[in-house]
Amino acid sequence: MRRQAIALALALCAAFLMCAPASAALIYWTDWTGGDLDAGTPFEALGTITTPTSAVTVNYKNPLGVGFYQPSGGAYYWSNGTDGPTGTSPYTSATVDNRPDTTDIVALRYAGTQTLTFSQSVANPLFSYVSLNGNGYAFLNQDFDILSFGDASNGNACGYWGCGTSYKNIVDLGGGNFEYQLLGTGEPHGTIQFTGAFDTLTWRSLSNEYWNGFTVGVQGTAAEVFGVPEPGTILIFGLALAALGFSRRKKS
Repeated sequence: MRRQAIALALALCAAFLMCAPASAALIYWTDWTGGDLDAGTPFEALGTITTPTSAVTVNYKNPLGVGFYQPSGGAYYWSNGTDGPTGTSPYTSATVDNRPDTTDIVALRYAGTQTLTFSQSVANPLFSYVSLNGNGYAFLNQDFDILSFGDASNGNACGYWGCGTSYKNIVDLGGGNFEYQLLGTGEPHGTIQFTGAFDTLTWRSLSNEYWNGFTVGVQGTAAEVFGVPEPGTILIFGLALAALGFSRRKKS
């Protein structure tokens, strides 16, 4: 009887997890602040991602400098379209419920490598990008998903600077290393996502082009997203444990 109860509990848990609907998530975007922390050619800036339980510091470093840095004020380059999982923003999708809600942006202009470092591990980080024409981003051994972009072919409104598509190109570098490149046509504006827990993200701008911009958001800290089961999962496991307890009492 006990084995039957265990099998039933596992079956119920599996059914619940498989049937749980996927839904758009609220994204916590970086609030970029201050100015260039490095007086020389390298550029360094700080921002904060505020989640329900934490304030995560984001450190961005670019040895070659940037086109410009906009931590407040200025044009709202994340405009056009509507928010929500059924909206038409170039930056929202079935996974992302809300676009960046401030004018904050880091604008790039030089080919080369740059790094984001988080003060604690974050879950499923996202990049939203503006006007990636004439350039591309390459991530070494780190795959990503293209969630949305500003073009009718993706069901979305165009971005601030116009329409464009986004696509991924994978380059085998040999020795077990791969480069995952974000490329596009026209004026790409959109959002990509990495899956898992991250302390850092490093990528390479593929060419000199003035300008293309980005910001970064997360679904939460790794502890928030991966460390605690969802309430529904807790409930179903509780029912399973209760069934096991009942089975044991009956056998006694």
